[in-house]
Amino acid sequence: MTPRRILVADDDPLLRALLVHRLAAEGYHVTTVENGSEALAAIAGQRPDLVVLDALMPVMDGFEVLRRLKAGGLSDTPVIMLTALKREQDIVGALQLGAADYLVKPFIPNELSQRVRRLLESRDPSAGGARDRRPA
Repeated sequence: MTPRRILVADDDPLLRALLVHRLAAEGYHVTTVENGSEALAAIAGQRPDLVVLDALMPVMDGFEVLRRLKAGGLSDTPVIMLTALKREQDIVGALQLGAADYLVKPFIPNELSQRVRRLLESRDPSAGGARDRRPA
């Protein structure tokens, strides 16, 4: 079975390293980028199964990445916003733009792992996810 692909887009190198270590240990193939422009290029080129996206990045912020991703041909790619922004308007705004989940930093690594697993399982036809059920 091919490992699920996760793209982590965050400008903090220590956080990227932590997420690579954590998610790779769970069997995922993890790619990282450090700004929004790189995130869009990686998403288009690699077609990840899930994106972990920071809101506050250089070049292009995570909200704009999310907006472009959902407006483009990859609107079904789940995105978890992982950011220090905790205002209601930021959370609601990200969800309205199409984020599948929103987690505020600092976060509990195991909680992120569980959210990643839940989102990926909901997209896996062999797991019986409602999103992927085909009519009989």
